[in-house]
Amino acid sequence: MSVSALKSAVMEGGPIAVHPAHWPQPKGYANGMKGRGTLLVTGGLVGWNEAGDFPEGLVAQIRQTLINVVAVLEAGGARPEHLMRMTWYVTDIESYRTGLREIGQAYREVLGRHFPAMALVQVVSLVERAALVEIEATAMIPD
Repeated sequence: MSVSALKSAVMEGGPIAVHPAHWPQPKGYANGMKGRGTLLVTGGLVGWNEAGDFPEGLVAQIRQTLINVVAVLEAGGARPEHLMRMTWYVTDIESYRTGLREIGQAYREVLGRHFPAMALVQVVSLVERAALVEIEATAMIPD
């Protein structure tokens, strides 16, 4: 989170990144987040569109999954900058690693430059057979 974004979040009462003083600065995620407000928790969201169709490839599914996360946030009165935590489940970690540049671009296009605490886990499969990624998110809507 940039200094200006951090100041804005503090003034607004939004989530604030937490980093141990002597750790390296994380890129694309936060080590921790803190804040006060109303929690909004999503279920595991996948990259299908409103018709239930999946786009081809991991990057396209990640983009759609992030769009779906934003839709749930908006339905609950939250915005991407209210995200506190995300857990990503992917079926192919190597596809994630090789697509990291495009994934980062899709992330920034959908969620901006707000990077909550995140975890990424490779799983054998997901309930939806065509799904390559599933994301759970937790947001905190400031009081």
